[in-house]
Amino acid sequence: MTDLVLCHRERAGAVVVLTLNRPGKLNALNYALIDRLTARLDALETDGTARVIILTGAGERAFSAGGDIHEFSRSVARGPETALRDFVGRGQGLTARLEAYRKPVIAAVNGLAFGGGCEITEAVPLAIASERALFAKPEINLGMPPTFGGTQRLPRLAGRKRALEMLLTGDAFSPQRAHEIGLVNQVVPHGDLIAASLDLADRIMRHSSLAAGAILTAVTRGVNMSITEGLAVEGEQFARMVPTPDLREGLDAWIARRRPNYSHAWTGGSAAAAEVQDA
Repeated sequence: MTDLVLCHRERAGAVVVLTLNRPGKLNALNYALIDRLTARLDALETDGTARVIILTGAGERAFSAGGDIHEFSRSVARGPETALRDFVGRGQGLTARLEAYRKPVIAAVNGLAFGGGCEITEAVPLAIASERALFAKPEINLGMPPTFGGTQRLPRLAGRKRALEMLLTGDAFSPQRAHEIGLVNQVVPHGDLIAASLDLADRIMRHSSLAAGAILTAVTRGVNMSITEGLAVEGEQFARMVPTPDLREGLDAWIARRRPNYSHAWTGGSAAAAEVQDA
């Protein structure tokens, strides 16, 4: 069976590109794809060679058009308990996993990002959109609210009133609008999308992977706390870095006025993509 999540490695294996692979269904998030993507993320988090994850969609039309409505409707027909377990639980579990991931995840939004596809973009720490991307929160057209975290993350990103306009109308919005509201970091020509994502990955990988993980954790945990609680998380993450060789190397390099030499830091050079085959 064709893998629902294609995986290949770039930059000598340090960047892993995960591709949602249901192009004939606009990469709709059926249960099998969500489960497969979650399993891949679990495996990569403990893979010491993987530094940055890029997530994109197969084909020219879509990043992901959202949840698989045909599959979801069968769960709805079985009642609230089944729908919450099979659909909402899976979707919220995936977006929570992406949000709390200890390695940088970059969404390379190559086309439609509707519903759950938009919610993935909301959850990841970084996102770059193709000029051909299109975003929407169309769940209201189905007579329901978003279910993968959209009612919570979008207002935190865009502000309450802007988010509510998107949620209550279901209207599509451009990548430029997504950039204006803070949903994506950049908008680039379509043909430059993966190159721009790899460039961002390179700029991250020049630095300590341990420091990157500490920053991601401090921001993700702290953003929904009071400033006092958030500062405590920041201090906790710093304390975890104190005994590490990366902090010692960073300080020594600064004092010596030289470039730090962190373990696994990316310093450039050619790299060939290698397909990762399933076992």
